[in-house]
Amino acid sequence: MRIRSSKHSFRPAGPLSAIVVSGILVLGLAGCAAAPAPVVVTATVIVTPTPTPTPTPTPTPTPVDVPLVPNPPKGAAPVTTPNAAAAPAAPIPEGPATDLGATAGARGAAVSNGAGALLTYKVVEGDDFFAIAQRFDVPVQQLLHMNPSVPGLGEDIYINDVINLDWTTKR
Repeated sequence: MRIRSSKHSFRPAGPLSAIVVSGILVLGLAGCAAAPAPVVVTATVIVTPTPTPTPTPTPTPTPVDVPLVPNPPKGAAPVTTPNAAAAPAAPIPEGPATDLGATAGARGAAVSNGAGALLTYKVVEGDDFFAIAQRFDVPVQQLLHMNPSVPGLGEDIYINDVINLDWTTKR
């Protein structure tokens, strides 16, 4: 079997085509350069041992002779020292309540009489007895004294409870 060549065969072109082909090869192969060689860095590590500290000697305490107190003889009454007399407790200051303005824990409305003296306070959600006493500038003990019907030393107040603020009466 015989192979025929095609009608068009390859023939070398002139010098211009050789320049174009070599330029294409140079540009095409320009990105194929080898990666640069890695830079080698040599480091020298010197280890210096840490000196061990020398402990400071602790001085030895010298013994002190303390005289011993002998036990009392059997059947003897012990010697007691009475306590100093207690001073009387300061009385709870009494006086009219003063509204210092609503605060967290005492946001309800106060009721006053025609002369402006505070009479009562109605408990709202979130109120507590201590904050009510602070709002009206009254010691908690005095507010409890003015409100003997409040249970649990003021810890058990409920919404819509009425707290007395008139120091001349009890509720």
